[in-house]
Amino acid sequence: MNDTGSQAIARQAADWLLRLTDDHASAAQRANLRDDFNAWKREDPRHEAAARRMESVLTQLGALRTEAQGQTQPLHAGLQAGWAAGRRRRVRRVAAGLALVAALLTPVAVFLHFYPSSYLLADMRSGAGQWQTHVLADQSRVTLEPGTAVNLHFDPERREVELVQGDILVEVAHDAARPFIVRTQQGSVRALGTRFVVSAESGVTVLSMLESKVLASARNDADPAHARQVQAGEQVRITALSVGAPVPLDASAVEDAWKYRRLVVQDQPLADVLELLGRYRSGILRVDRDALTGMQVNAVLPLDDPDRALQLLASSFPIRVRTLTPWVVMIDRATPQR
Repeated sequence: MNDTGSQAIARQAADWLLRLTDDHASAAQRANLRDDFNAWKREDPRHEAAARRMESVLTQLGALRTEAQGQTQPLHAGLQAGWAAGRRRRVRRVAAGLALVAALLTPVAVFLHFYPSSYLLADMRSGAGQWQTHVLADQSRVTLEPGTAVNLHFDPERREVELVQGDILVEVAHDAARPFIVRTQQGSVRALGTRFVVSAESGVTVLSMLESKVLASARNDADPAHARQVQAGEQVRITALSVGAPVPLDASAVEDAWKYRRLVVQDQPLADVLELLGRYRSGILRVDRDALTGMQVNAVLPLDDPDRALQLLASSFPIRVRTLTPWVVMIDRATPQR
């Protein structure tokens, strides 16, 4: 079997195990998932072997994490213990262990390629095609788009959300004694009571203000005077060095996009849009960025049906969409017909 096929099956096994360890699934849902998972394993001996490797991986990771926390309780069914909430500092040892395991074991390397340790160990995470809304202890609401992971740091003195990856819609409950802060790798957003969207992209954080105002700061700029106030109807890009100038934002369009699960695209590179759609579907979506240079998109796309979104783009642009398996899709420029 070729490497692509092996990775596709490994990805399917990983996805099954993530669904089985979903903190929000009921006992009945887990039982049904376990039945479906067992049926999938029986379909092909390679499925059984991949599942066995992935379960072994999770068992090892759980053991590492249990040791890091100084606990002796056993893993529950080899899948669930070690993923509960509240664990930041002691988990650092687990991340170091993951790097070593990934270097030694191919199944682990494949698993961590799709689900990095920062995602797996997050306090809240959403899978492919999965939206989640959480009501926090202070009654603030955080909605996660698919493929998003966040950590929570709440105590009597602070309310802080760490966006590890993905996009969140935040509805902040007012608390004058504790400002609400969203942190990313590039900077932070400070608010009291407001609504906004934070997107963690490659090397940049995008803040879209829907209501009220916030203070946005860059991580490597400690001067409070450089913090920028961002008002409703404005959007800024935050890098580790600075907060960009605000640009106008259609707040109602952003609200509708989240409400109806639509992607509103305005003059964005096609390759960027396609890679973003990859977060909303299960499997691998490979994009030949060089081949698609120069193609810009203005569109409204259905995020709850990413395959339909791909069809719409394929009908509008000279691209070739090759579905190698349901889990592997390749996209490049279509060859002109003679």
